[in-house]
Amino acid sequence: MDICIDFDGTCVAHEFPQIGKDIGAIPVLKELTDNGHRLILFTIRSDRRKKKKVGGLEVMVEENVLTEAVKWFENNDIPLYGIQKNPTQRFWTSSPKAYGQLYIDDAALGCPLISDDPEAERPYADWAKIREMLVEKGIL
Repeated sequence: MDICIDFDGTCVAHEFPQIGKDIGAIPVLKELTDNGHRLILFTIRSDRRKKKKVGGLEVMVEENVLTEAVKWFENNDIPLYGIQKNPTQRFWTSSPKAYGQLYIDDAALGCPLISDDPEAERPYADWAKIREMLVEKGIL
């Protein structure tokens, strides 16, 4: 199964543009890939250059927030099948939406969330409940 996975609030807590704290996604994501599922990072993060004032001078700075998210997966030994797109869909569609059979996103209707963490500004994905749902549906 190709699974599109959001990053901020889903794999890590919301702390954009920094990488947020661990919220328990790593073992479940590894279990998914160990079971043959392919993960597609599907996030609002992007790498870009922008103008910024530094010491009164306007300079170009790079923000590599997408690259940092990709490195998070690499550093946690979680293989990605695609980044922002399904590698095979270019053969049958020109749509910019990444194709997957399942989407895991803290902003999705029905995604279980942890909303009572006093250290978090925003709710984030509840991976214990997500794992239960994946097992219940026969995905894990």
